Amino acid sequence: MADELFKALADPTRRKILDELTERPGQSLFEICSRLSMRHHLGISRQAVSQHLAVLEAAGLVESRREGRYKFHDLNTAPLKRIAERWIRPDESESTP
Repeated sequence: MADELFKALADPTRRKILDELTERPGQSLFEICSRLSMRHHLGISRQAVSQHLAVLEAAGLVESRREGRYKFHDLNTAPLKRIAERWIRPDESESTP
């Protein structure tokens, strides 16, 4: 699971998608594409965004739900917390070098 998570986070477009879902949860593919185009000046196709979302879903960072003919996407931060807990000890979280 960690390999998929790091692969998903390695791409700047996927990180922008996560930023958009952080700011506004429950977006459809159309909304995500629009926000990427307008806010980040990314001219990528809906198919490319859909493929990025599939990678994020495989890593557990995005969850989707269907309502009628629409599919909505939400950020899931649980995998990030597990990775952080893997290397950060509770007694070290407040200390700085």
